[in-house]
Amino acid sequence: MSFVIGVDGGGTRTRALIVDERGLELGRAEAAGAVATAKSPERSATAVVQAVRGAAERACVDLPAAVLWAGLSGAGHEKARVAVSALLERSGVAKRVVVGSDVRAAFEAAFPEGPGILLIAGTGSIAWARSPEGRIGRAGGWGQHLGDEGGGYAIGLGALRSVVRAEDGREPATLMRDEVFLALAVGDPTDLIPWAAGASKAEVAGLVPSVVRAAARGDPAASELLDGAVRELVRHVAAILERLGPWPAPPPLFLWGGLIGEGGPLRERLVRELAPYDVELHPGQIDPAMGAAKLALGAIGEGGR
Repeated sequence: MSFVIGVDGGGTRTRALIVDERGLELGRAEAAGAVATAKSPERSATAVVQAVRGAAERACVDLPAAVLWAGLSGAGHEKARVAVSALLERSGVAKRVVVGSDVRAAFEAAFPEGPGILLIAGTGSIAWARSPEGRIGRAGGWGQHLGDEGGGYAIGLGALRSVVRAEDGREPATLMRDEVFLALAVGDPTDLIPWAAGASKAEVAGLVPSVVRAAARGDPAASELLDGAVRELVRHVAAILERLGPWPAPPPLFLWGGLIGEGGPLRERLVRELAPYDVELHPGQIDPAMGAAKLALGAIGEGGR
């Protein structure tokens, strides 16, 4: 049987999906997060291979697949993409390997054709869009050091900074102190220094529930962190609308990611703030792994590209 594999890998988890030549799902599995980096490509490649092998076991198929299309966070950077691609090619899980960004896979799932805007806010953040004329534009996605405003990492880091500033008396006391201490099982503010130094991007983003709980208890600093994140995400959409406009009709807007997808802690706030903008909120869920699988099907007979 001919089959292909689509992979969606982000900071939190990696999902692999196997489909047959008609696009019918055969099996899927998950592994740890797979952020592509040139420095440590082995980490993301290992996560992809684990997810792929798990999916193959559930699908009762023997590897290699005809094509593997892996959409990975960080793969927009050429050196990281090439490094991870080389390892996946050597793994033998597929005859052809294509590595692209996780945003590309998600956008394919949300908008396989026609115009639309995809705003993602999970561990990081980015907006990706296609105009009615087919022009592609993006805003954000510059990584944790230069951007990712409105994402979970930025919120978690903001919480840590608020806690230590309050400890110094540079800012008012915050309920985030107790919430963060409980989440990290630390008892002294100085314990935050080694924790932050060794924490992954996903672990820092994991502090978002602590901020949400503190905000629900009426903490001004926590509420401002969440409100500030929403303002930054609105700016992503505004930039896309300006860059790719004019739009002959309100473009569909899909909100995706742990923070703003269905049930996400920032979704309601964000929807309210987007009300003045000429966009049409797209309901429902998307399956980025299926988007990657569709790209894999399209790559058959194209040399894997």
